[in-house]
Amino acid sequence: MSHSSTASNAVADLFRDCYARLVGTVALAADSRADAEDCVQEAFLKAFDRWDHVSQLESPEVWVRTVALRLLSNRRRNARNGLKVLLRHGPPTVEPAPEPDHVDIARALQRMPVGQRQVVVMHYLLGLGTDEIAQELRIAAGTVKSRLSRARTVLGPLLREESFHV
Repeated sequence: MSHSSTASNAVADLFRDCYARLVGTVALAADSRADAEDCVQEAFLKAFDRWDHVSQLESPEVWVRTVALRLLSNRRRNARNGLKVLLRHGPPTVEPAPEPDHVDIARALQRMPVGQRQVVVMHYLLGLGTDEIAQELRIAAGTVKSRLSRARTVLGPLLREESFHV
């Protein structure tokens, strides 16, 4: 049996033996069974990754429990910090749903090679001239013009006439 299958079997045995007990313990601290399950499962993943070390400990279950409780503390701290940021800066701005025209354009752009997509976005959406694009992308102005020309050829059939307002 390989090392990883041995570790896998050992962690599976540990999981079977103490998962419910660990979730119950962590749930008391978490006040949420779902959070406890997430933390315990993540702790088991960490145990598997470090099984060479964890298997040598007197109690691998204690190691998993300690890691799960630390993960819970990290989650709580991150939630508190997120709340502080929200209170300090206000809620994030709500992005309106994209207009059908924008969805058409986005789909059409996805079908183009990256180089063409870059020059289309820079030229039509950012309003940059061919020389500015050439300078930013470090390519020849003729290359920019060529890519724009090829992009127009690709975009023409993909977009309805009335949806291409860029």
